[in-house]
Amino acid sequence: SMSLREHALSLFRTAVGTVQPARMLRRAVKLQGYGCPQLLVKGQAFPVKRDLYLVGFGKAVLGMAAAAEEILGDHLIRGIINVPLGIQESLQQAGMQEMLLKPHSKIQVIEGAKNNLPDPEALKGAVAIQELVEGLTEDDLLLVLISGGGSALLPAPIPPILLKEKEELTKTLAARGAAIQELNIVRKTLSVLKGGGLARLAYPAQVVSLILSDVIGDPLDIIASGPTTASSHSIQDCLQILTKYNLRHHLPASVERVLSRAPSKPTAPEDLSHVCNVIIGSNTLALEEAKRQAEGLGYAALILSAAVCGEVGRVAALYCQLIRLICLRSAGLGEGPLGQEVRGSLLRLAAELEIPGLNLPEFLLALQGLGPERPVCILAGGETTVQLQGTGKGGRNQELALRVGLELHKAQVAEGSGPPGSMEVVFLSGGTDGQDGPTEAAGAVCSPELVDEALREGLDAEAFLSNNDSYTFFSQFQGGHHLLLTGLTGTNVMDIQAILIRA
Repeated sequence: SMSLREHALSLFRTAVGTVQPARMLRRAVKLQGYGCPQLLVKGQAFPVKRDLYLVGFGKAVLGMAAAAEEILGDHLIRGIINVPLGIQESLQQAGMQEMLLKPHSKIQVIEGAKNNLPDPEALKGAVAIQELVEGLTEDDLLLVLISGGGSALLPAPIPPILLKEKEELTKTLAARGAAIQELNIVRKTLSVLKGGGLARLAYPAQVVSLILSDVIGDPLDIIASGPTTASSHSIQDCLQILTKYNLRHHLPASVERVLSRAPSKPTAPEDLSHVCNVIIGSNTLALEEAKRQAEGLGYAALILSAAVCGEVGRVAALYCQLIRLICLRSAGLGEGPLGQEVRGSLLRLAAELEIPGLNLPEFLLALQGLGPERPVCILAGGETTVQLQGTGKGGRNQELALRVGLELHKAQVAEGSGPPGSMEVVFLSGGTDGQDGPTEAAGAVCSPELVDEALREGLDAEAFLSNNDSYTFFSQFQGGHHLLLTGLTGTNVMDIQAILIRA
C-alpha cells in the first residue's frame, strides 16, 4: 500500500493540477454557436456581436492566454498580455509547451516587472493595454485575464505623475509603517487602470474578467488591485492615509495636482454593470478537489480553512494540537484530562490567530462524527508569515512542516510515547506556484519520526529552525526525498497543507 507520504504528495499534485490555467479555463469558458456565437462563462452567456479582444496581466496569465486562444479560435481579433520577466524562457526550459502561445498567436506578450516590482517594461505593457481598451465600442467583447502578481504588471500612474514618483511615495509610506491595505489604496488612487480604471476605460464594451485568486478570501478589489472592480475607496481615503503618515506636505507637485483635481464625471456607470467578474481558480477550489481524491483513497477528509494565515510558529502550534486531539480521540482519550487540555489550547490558538471564516467548535464537531476506524485527512490552505532571524535557506512551507514535526516529536517525548505515538502522522505544506523561498523546493513533508531520526544522527531540528534553515535540514535525509520538488507550476493559489493520520 502507498505510504502516507506518497498519499500526501499525490493530494498536493491533485490540488495544483485543478488550478492549472488550461484546466480552469476549459472548465469555466466555452464558445458555442455559429453566426452569432456566444461566450459561455460558468453558464452565463455573452453574445459575441462583433469583435473579441483579450488583455491580461499576472504570473499565471501566459498559460491562461494560451488556453483562451485555443477556445476562442478565429473570433479573437487581438490580445495583449503583461507577464513576469523571463517567464516564457522558464516555461520553455521546463518543457511546459502547453503554457506557451502558438507561433502565430494574435496575442502580443510583453514581459516586465523584474523581481515583482513595477518597472518601465511593465509600464510599456500597461500603456499598450490601456490603448487597446480605450478604442473599444459597445459591440465589442473584452476578455480580461487576471492572476496574482498582476498589480506590479499594470503600473500606469495618472499623468503627470511619473512611475518613479509613485514608487518613491509607496516606499516612503511602507518605511513609515503603512499596512499593505493602505499602500494599495494610495496606489489605486494614483493609478489609471487599478481600482476599476481598466473597466471604466473599456466602457461601453462588455467586459468579462476571469480571475485566478492568490489572496485570502478572494476579495475582487484586492487581487491585482482590482482593475475591473469598482473601488470601495475615494480620494478622501487616500488623503487621510497621507495625513496619518505626515506626508501631506511633502508630496511631489504631480501627486498634489492629481489629488486636488475634482473627480471628473466618469462616463461609465459607477456600478460597472458592463462588467462580469468570475473567479475561475482559488485555494478553495484546489482544496475541494484534493478532498475528493482523499475520500477516494479511503480517508475521512475535512477542510479546515482556505484562509490560514499568521506567524508560522503559531500556525504550527495550531496544527500540532489538532493532530494530538485527533490521535487522542482515536485512542479513546479525547474526553480525558489530556484531551480537554489539548482542546482548550487549540481553541485559544484559533482565537489568537483569527483565521477568517474558521469556526473551530463546528469543525471539531464534524471531526467527532468521522468514526474512529478510518484514516483521517485534514486539508487547509492560505499563507503564513515568517519573521526571519537566521541566515539559512528555506521558505514558509518548509519551515511550517519542520515546526509541526518538531512539536509533535516533543509532545510524544513528554507523554512517554503515548498518542500520537501509536498513530502514523504525516504533515505536508507546499506553495502551489512550485516555489518556497530561495530554494528549488515548493515545500516539504515531515513527521515526528523524521525529527527523531535526525536527533539520533546528531541533527538538532531546533537549531536549524532558529537559523531559518529548514531546507538544509530536509536535504540531509534520503537525498532530500522529504522536500517537495515540483518545478514551476505556472499557477498560484497560495499554499496548501495536508495532515494524514492512520493507526
